Amino acid sequence: MTKADKLSKDHLRQFTGTENWHQHGINRKILFTDGAKYVADEGGAYWLLDAIAIVQRFEKAVAAEEFQVWRLKVREDRSASLVCSDGNNNIVYTQHIEFTDFPIDEITLWFENGVIYLPSER
Repeated sequence: MTKADKLSKDHLRQFTGTENWHQHGINRKILFTDGAKYVADEGGAYWLLDAIAIVQRFEKAVAAEEFQVWRLKVREDRSASLVCSDGNNNIVYTQHIEFTDFPIDEITLWFENGVIYLPSER
């Protein structure tokens, strides 16, 4: 099974809750679920959790949003964009990523009440 197979939408939908809450190493106020940890482990993407957690401390517009939708889109040239919206398609933050080896074209994570999680874990 490839990393992309392990991160397919069908596979990630199996995460419907979490048994563990993992504390982020840089921003200790942020937690993430088993599903988000799985994405980081299998996709080699702790940098993605870092990006979400760190922005909470330094971007007031992002921190002001109680509910956030984070979408990573990887282009064919392996560059990517990480976009945060407020859940109503209002973009509050965008980060350009010059190169990523993230194994799938797109993933969405949610952030609410200090927790990063997969949409299926709500």
